[in-house]
Amino acid sequence: MGTWTTPQRIWLTGATSGIGKALAERLLDDGHRVVLSARSDDKLAALCQGRDNATALALDISDREAVQAAGQRIEAELGGLDVALFNAGTCEYLDTRDFDMALVERVFTANLYGTLYCVEAALPLLRAARREGRPALLAATSSASAYLPLPRAEAYGASKAAVSYFLESLRLDLATEGIGVSVIHPGFVKTPMTEQNDFPMPMQVSVEQAADAILGGLVKGRRDIHFPKRFTYIVKLLGILPPALRFAVGERMVRKEDQ
Repeated sequence: MGTWTTPQRIWLTGATSGIGKALAERLLDDGHRVVLSARSDDKLAALCQGRDNATALALDISDREAVQAAGQRIEAELGGLDVALFNAGTCEYLDTRDFDMALVERVFTANLYGTLYCVEAALPLLRAARREGRPALLAATSSASAYLPLPRAEAYGASKAAVSYFLESLRLDLATEGIGVSVIHPGFVKTPMTEQNDFPMPMQVSVEQAADAILGGLVKGRRDIHFPKRFTYIVKLLGILPPALRFAVGERMVRKEDQ
């Protein structure tokens, strides 16, 4: 599955691992001009090596001032952005027997505030593309967990649900400006992050399959990009059950040692 037929100016965060790395390689191979952000200078340098269409921009998205400076650098180099694709994030699970507020804050800072800092920096660049008469698209990675409350996912799921709500609301306000907004809701994808999970991950897909689904959805302008659909449709259905039934389903997912 291809990407856009004409070269795009793209900013991609979380570019050196998992889904982000697969996206970066596909976008670069397809000839787009891509600004790649992640925290590791070394990994970014390796990813950009030998690619004239790649720009490495090391960045901690939880640092708002650094993100604003990154936006200014992109403006100076590219003039604007056709696509802002924010994929960076983290996952930690909460043990409510030892409630760890620092964990909650870490997860929200990376997943919600980090994403929104990037949105803040990208909007002027997307508006610049619109002034040039070009389409503009803002997209960010949420999670299928945003559809359904899950055990131990209080911090992770809530942060991703907040990303989804914020962007879906933002989509309404940006429509008059012609800026599209897509929200990405992956199921389980085989990445270094999910390899740390200590529970079954049904219908898991590869990062290459994830990249195909994401890019295919973005090119088609889909507002909700979710995959694998055989998994995400089940999660969506469970998420709209009456509260008592939804609780019963979630309760069965709690591990015995957590009870």
